[in-house]
Amino acid sequence: MSAVTVLVVDDSATMRSLISAVLRRDPEINVVGTAADPLEARTKIKALNPDVITLDVEMPNMNGLEFLEKIMRLRPMPVVMVSTLTQAGTDVTLAALEVGAVDAVAKPAPGVPAAEAFGDLAEKVKIAARSRVRPLEDRAVKGHEGAYHADPDHVLAIGSSTGGVEALLTILSAFPADCPATVVTQHMPASFTRSFAARLNKVSAATVSEAEDGARLKPGHVYIAPGGEAHLAVSGGRCRLVAADPVNGHRPSVDVLFGSVAQLGRPMTGVILTGMGKDGARGLLAMRQAGARTLGQDEASCVVYGMPRAAFELGAVERQLPLSRMAPAILESCAARSGAPQTVA
Repeated sequence: MSAVTVLVVDDSATMRSLISAVLRRDPEINVVGTAADPLEARTKIKALNPDVITLDVEMPNMNGLEFLEKIMRLRPMPVVMVSTLTQAGTDVTLAALEVGAVDAVAKPAPGVPAAEAFGDLAEKVKIAARSRVRPLEDRAVKGHEGAYHADPDHVLAIGSSTGGVEALLTILSAFPADCPATVVTQHMPASFTRSFAARLNKVSAATVSEAEDGARLKPGHVYIAPGGEAHLAVSGGRCRLVAADPVNGHRPSVDVLFGSVAQLGRPMTGVILTGMGKDGARGLLAMRQAGARTLGQDEASCVVYGMPRAAFELGAVERQLPLSRMAPAILESCAARSGAPQTVA
């Protein structure tokens, strides 16, 4: 397998050198060039055709987010954002992920040894190289239309990772105000989930919030697992934040959420979306074995077809669907039988 080629874009010569050095420590990565601003980067993209770009946010001549948007409209390719703003300015990070960045990494704080800087950058670059990116104009979302009646007892559980920001925005923006009670685990750092829930709340007719321990599951509400210190589970019709070790390398873990939903004894639907690894596969199988309807995002529409593949190969996925058809399929699965279920196009 040939090495992943990377173009490092940052206005700081020191940071370009540090990022390049970190990436070159991985024998599977080849840094083919650097650029100090988007104008230089544009020329080098054409000349070097890198597999992945690492991109700063604050740069001269053109803001990094503006350049990212141009890339995604004109020449879609994997981008990992690397910026001080990805740590303090979570809104900037989420904006980059919405526009099409595969992932985001924070620059190290002052005083952090070079050997410890960007601990997971190389791995995220390699994941990005295997990802699928789509033109920005293909990402238009459409809200739910027509009458809908959710089964008040139905619980919807969704799990996602890399590429999940776009996927969840697409799905939840199409949800009606009377959506099923929904619990979501998205692999995301602790500093991001509250801002992400607020962003989702703006685009969805449903009420979206970061989950709190003891919150009662109610139709019309979506609960996002807080990042970092606990897993999201459900018990007795309420959200539970469980302090425990990471599962499958993640906290919160999709497997923990799905496994708890499987034990509820209520009508339920499980959905596994784009992401690296296998987190959620066994939990979704438990849900299916307990009588849940289960859906998985298909390979063509995933940024990374890892988690859905693992679940499908385990027999946990009842139906695979493209992201564009996922929301109506979910609503059909969760609809009250006496209401007006939605027809999947």
